Amino acid sequence: MSQISAAAVKTLRDRTNAPMMDCKAALTEAGGDMDKAIEILRKSGKAAANKREGREVAEGRIAAYIDPARKVGALVEVRCESAPVAKSELFVQLANDLAKQVTATKPASVDALLAQPLVGDPKHTVNDRIADVIGVIRENMKVARFAVLHGTLGSYCHHDGSVGVMVEAEGTAADPQVLRDVCMHITATNPVSTRREDVPSEVVAREKEIAKGQAEATGKPAQIAEKIAEGKLKTWFAENVLLEQPFVKDSTRTVGDLLKGAGLKPVKFVRYKVGETASAS
Repeated sequence: MSQISAAAVKTLRDRTNAPMMDCKAALTEAGGDMDKAIEILRKSGKAAANKREGREVAEGRIAAYIDPARKVGALVEVRCESAPVAKSELFVQLANDLAKQVTATKPASVDALLAQPLVGDPKHTVNDRIADVIGVIRENMKVARFAVLHGTLGSYCHHDGSVGVMVEAEGTAADPQVLRDVCMHITATNPVSTRREDVPSEVVAREKEIAKGQAEATGKPAQIAEKIAEGKLKTWFAENVLLEQPFVKDSTRTVGDLLKGAGLKPVKFVRYKVGETASAS
């Protein structure tokens, strides 16, 4: 067999992102056949993924993608082991690709997503794509969760990928910047719900009981304590319900005022933070 050239090794590295020595070894094993070498590297990546499967994945990032033509979008949380990897180019691209995959195919679950043919490369699955990146970076990775929204959408992901939000709204003259601003607001304030009526009744009862207890502790009569509690509950709604919150970029108006002025009516939002349970309303 002829000697493997440096140019061939570089070509394989450019196509796979695998380490140079791994590329040379794969080409040597494949007798210089580039496609066969790629499959060898894929198998190596799967083996690496299986070996690391049990490792804890406490870091990661949120990715978002919207297809305006189809009026569908997805928010995805992808996990890895370390903070540096969460910021790496390969992992960022993986997360973005997975958000596009979910938007295109709208799978029913994470398991269904992993088994899907990869959009743009149907000979391989989404799980193969993740295994390829694991094979290069040598860390465990997994899709933690995703959400699919339909309609007029806006999204925002924090620069480090730690938090991401997607908003679904109704309206014929949607301003993308307004929706993005609302998503940024949700990222910063983490509202409990979109509307007051969406707050779970048990949460309202708990907050009212706390407020009433605080008023009664000052020695106020029960009737006055009840009114104080109602006032405190109104303040709590203004701090925790999206439409009633003062807009972070202009506290003289609420988020509800902002959306109404833009001809938009919010339907729901999803807020993901790496490692936390989803917030949606």
